[in-house]
Amino acid sequence: MPDFDILAEGKTLSGVAERLMSLSLTDNRGFEADQLTITLDDADGQLQLPPRGARLTVLIGWKGEPLTEKGTYIVDEIAHEGPPDRLTVSARSADFRDEFNVKREVSWHDVTVERVVSAIAHRYGLKPQISEMLMDIEIDHADQTEESDMSFLTRMAEMLGAITTVKSGNLLFIMPGGGVNAQGQPLPSFAITRSSGDRHQFRIADREAYTGVRAYWLDLNYGKKKKVSVKRRKPPKPKRRKAAAVKVTIWKARMAMCLCYARLIRTSRQQDAQRRQSGSNYNAEPHHSPSRWRVDVQNSTPKCMAR
Repeated sequence: MPDFDILAEGKTLSGVAERLMSLSLTDNRGFEADQLTITLDDADGQLQLPPRGARLTVLIGWKGEPLTEKGTYIVDEIAHEGPPDRLTVSARSADFRDEFNVKREVSWHDVTVERVVSAIAHRYGLKPQISEMLMDIEIDHADQTEESDMSFLTRMAEMLGAITTVKSGNLLFIMPGGGVNAQGQPLPSFAITRSSGDRHQFRIADREAYTGVRAYWLDLNYGKKKKVSVKRRKPPKPKRRKAAAVKVTIWKARMAMCLCYARLIRTSRQQDAQRRQSGSNYNAEPHHSPSRWRVDVQNSTPKCMAR
């Protein structure tokens, strides 16, 4: 069974579990603030509206196991509706501050990724967390012109195939999809089954509509933007028979036609001779004309057939 706990200004809120209708936590990627939405039952009208700007700390997990802290959020929107009466509280991650949007003029020269990330993290009182494989990458020169620190970090991360974000007081600059944390340690894994929740959703999209993909990268040696394009492979077409095999088949068909024609003429003459000997009327029954026959080629085998 899922379990949770909510702290307001460091103190546990009592009676929330009995009133909880829904709890939604959206963990966004990059420098987009995480969102927390809590809906509480207020049928008795006893709930007090929390002040905007209040700090909420959320812990989620499973009953009987230690809960995982998912960060601190600042209440920025409150809504009440009814009937039935319900209170909806919306909050955003406290890690994202207004000063993140301040544009700066900085010139970075002969530095490493570790030095750049650490300098920006120190400016905001954050702890830098950098993947080991990214730390020692050298940057010859980079200009931050009328650009915020977070925008500059995002641009640098895209160039290196990394991601950057702020989580729980840490400025992360890591490689995605590795299944490890910033220190290179493997992340814990667990299985989710149907009994783990009360509903599920599955979606599959048609990816065959794309004919290829194009990626851009910056060649630091020449200071030029380059691109790489890869097209989706088309299914192989059925192989055609070689020209020599086709010529042999045509030759066989022509030979069969000639033999069939000769055989029909010979048979017709034999029938005429038999009629003369028997004294029957020669024109009473027309004989088969060679034009009434055709050659059929199936599986490279010629056959003489009547129409």
